[in-house]
Amino acid sequence: MADHEVPVLVVGGSLVGLSTSLLLAARGVPHMLVEQHRGTAIHPRAASFHQGTMEIFRSVGMQEAVDAAAEQEFAQNGAIIAVESLSGRELQYFYRSYNDGVEGLSPTSRLFITQVGLEPLLRDRARDLGAEHRFATELVSFEQDDTGVTSVIRSRDRGAERTVRSEYLVAADGAHSAVRERLGIDMVGRGSFADCVTIYFKADVRDMLGDRNLSVVYVNHPELLGFFRFSIAADSGFLAVFATIGPDGSRDKSVGENISAARCAELVRTALGAGPEFAVEIDNVQRWSAAAASAARFQDRRVFLAGDAAHVMPPTGGFGGNTGIADAHNLAWKLAMVHSGAADARLLDTYDAERRPVCHLTVEQAYTRYVLRVDSSLPKDDLMDPLDDASIELGSVCRSAGVVDPPAVEESSLEDLRSPTGRPGIRAPHLSLERDGASISTHDLFGDGFVLLAGSDGRAWCDAAASVAASRGVPLKAHCVAAAGPLVDKEDRFTEVYGTGPGGAVVVRPDGVIGWRTSAPADDPSGTIEEVMTRLLFR
Repeated sequence: MADHEVPVLVVGGSLVGLSTSLLLAARGVPHMLVEQHRGTAIHPRAASFHQGTMEIFRSVGMQEAVDAAAEQEFAQNGAIIAVESLSGRELQYFYRSYNDGVEGLSPTSRLFITQVGLEPLLRDRARDLGAEHRFATELVSFEQDDTGVTSVIRSRDRGAERTVRSEYLVAADGAHSAVRERLGIDMVGRGSFADCVTIYFKADVRDMLGDRNLSVVYVNHPELLGFFRFSIAADSGFLAVFATIGPDGSRDKSVGENISAARCAELVRTALGAGPEFAVEIDNVQRWSAAAASAARFQDRRVFLAGDAAHVMPPTGGFGGNTGIADAHNLAWKLAMVHSGAADARLLDTYDAERRPVCHLTVEQAYTRYVLRVDSSLPKDDLMDPLDDASIELGSVCRSAGVVDPPAVEESSLEDLRSPTGRPGIRAPHLSLERDGASISTHDLFGDGFVLLAGSDGRAWCDAAASVAASRGVPLKAHCVAAAGPLVDKEDRFTEVYGTGPGGAVVVRPDGVIGWRTSAPADDPSGTIEEVMTRLLFR
């Protein structure tokens, strides 16, 4: 007999685990989260968050809180630049400002906030929504069978062991995932290619920064390779060091071995372009491995891998944390639909099919950026060409049975956000609409259940959706988007951008992905909608 019974056990309470918890709680799924550490992050990692991630936070009412917290930590919308040293020669601007060219693609903006600032917000909001979190608690063991997962957890303070019976387990327990190892799931890819350190320090760099707003500063110095981020007050920051370079040009990629505080201060001064008298105080040093790999599978029956447990990538591009939160977003709504009885458990099998190819592409794109921006000495075998950042962040394609008529494999793996197609399997395009005199995004309509959107001549689709939802108990809402009415298409772009024509319709999944589309009216709209929802819910 289990001491606790919950629908879902989440293992890991850092960024991805807390995001999973928040998204489950927002959808009314009871669950327990266990985390071996006593609290949230104490070091400011994963500071870059993309528009897709901010759309996820917006969907659960968190955007304003995250925006406000971010403003306390960093001057936003700064440049991403490569320099020889902070006070030395500027080599290249990757972005003059972080949101250049993406302003109209989303109702949100890219921003910088550390896990120190973000994780408590996620934790507190999840708890407000009913989540149960147990920090200082570790997973001892787990066994799965045909009906669930039996896990043993242990309190680090009391040493007491408890048994938890759950229908599913989500492993968000990091790059060295014990869950993944116990399942015997291999990591495949390029492996580890540098033993790195992140040096957290205090130093007054205001004069070196001058009037420059620099969000990320890559350092390509004759003596080291790395990157800086600085606090909003420019009195502290961190330097991630990938490699040091000897007088003969040889590269030492084992920076983390036996590194002293004095050596750390020396590296910081070198990267700043400062002399030996410049005051640098070392707060902490974290050793980590730069690697690029993905799990061979993201699901083992009732256990799912998410975040670093499923994929690891170098920080170039800032994709890591964002990719993990996207995992949580893809999985949470599916768990919610299955838990409520709205969908069959086969829906969960689409998690691996949809996320693993996307994550593999993202890992390779992060590696490409590492080779091109940081270390050109690394192997370039099968090196992907760099793809558009915005398309990686927002334009991934879901190919699975969870999409009706998804794009063929030979079609592009990414959507060009600047020329959206509205095809099934992609994120629904952002459009600015007007409702009750207020401006909203199409994305403000998504999140709770499925949503049918139709154009000005699509009233029959909307009526049919309402009828099917009522008669079949399907979680489906419907909206007509037109020049006049409850939802006003101010720019008159809906039918073009979504590819419906005036008489067609789309069904958007709870994660904002288009699940089905037609560009023509139907003789039997109710029958068509019922068939579509049967397929999307695996009924």
